[in-house]
Amino acid sequence: MEGRVLIIGLGLIGGSLAMCIKGQHPQAELIGLDADKNQMDLAMMLGVIDRTAVSLEVEAPEADLIIIATPVLATGNIIELLATLKLKNEVIVTDTGSTKGYISTKATCLRAKGVTFIGGHPMAGSHKSGVAAAKKILFENAFYLLTPEASVGSETVDRLKAWLSGTRAKFLDVSPEEHDYLTGVVSHFPHIIAASLVHQASRADEGNPLVNRLAAGGFRDITRIASSNPQMWRDILLQNREVLISLLTDWQDEMSRVKELLVANEQDRIYDFFDAAKKYRDGLPVSDKGAIPSFYDLFVDVPDYPGVISEITGYLAVENISITNIRIIETREDIYGVLVISFQTPDDRARAQECIGKKTDYEMSVAE
Repeated sequence: MEGRVLIIGLGLIGGSLAMCIKGQHPQAELIGLDADKNQMDLAMMLGVIDRTAVSLEVEAPEADLIIIATPVLATGNIIELLATLKLKNEVIVTDTGSTKGYISTKATCLRAKGVTFIGGHPMAGSHKSGVAAAKKILFENAFYLLTPEASVGSETVDRLKAWLSGTRAKFLDVSPEEHDYLTGVVSHFPHIIAASLVHQASRADEGNPLVNRLAAGGFRDITRIASSNPQMWRDILLQNREVLISLLTDWQDEMSRVKELLVANEQDRIYDFFDAAKKYRDGLPVSDKGAIPSFYDLFVDVPDYPGVISEITGYLAVENISITNIRIIETREDIYGVLVISFQTPDDRARAQECIGKKTDYEMSVAE
């Protein structure tokens, strides 16, 4: 496809989308706009965009596709500004925000002027941020939710999907309301629970410092998402507050039922509580990317001697296998420690396991 694409917000998501569009549609012109001039300059230097934008007022009227990849509150302000400009008749405006009800309401001003707005949410991410972290493969096999209004024709939605086909994502069309409920259940609410668990551990730590030491392993893993950007999650909770209030009420009822089982010493029903959870969790798709970015960890039992970590990372470097994180769970003299290496994709993890297996006799395992 040929045309002019304006990407507003050159962070991880905006930069990755630019790379995907440029790779699939080399004839398109990619123009980047960001409040941080350094990000725009870096995007140019890395070849993520073809040129930097003069201004929104200059570039938007000439664009065939406008992608707003900024925080949701900023996106609302940008939509209002776009509504004051004379845009092309066939232009498509889309966003990448993780809540859609707020944005859909804001986009009313665009629809009133005959401009097509299709909400979007690529459900992929990384622990890194900024255009330097952008990757063409970021969205591969991830779900990409689109929230077109009923008035938007299927051919227009297909045109947007064609622009975004280089993401190799799985597109799903849902309503803004359904989007916010689904993401509330499988993304927003789990972040609240993770943060609550950390708060509980923090309070317990005040009376017993062993809590901090013992939380360094599995507890730290299951609460990883509590390390997410607090400003972003404040905004998400406020924008999806009705859904989350309902989910919190359900959760309080669930915890009350568990408490009643414990008070009554209901052994069979407590077993059923865990058994039902295990069966549902074990039946969840393993290969698909979901609402929360997956962590592909490889656990390597390593002996305690100087240089063992550089040895392992050296093997991976030779094979050009990238890692996202590395840490040791435990290591003591004469006792094997556990080296946890995190990868961005399951393919990278599989390659790493094969590579280390060829070079050493260390025991390895993965968690599913």
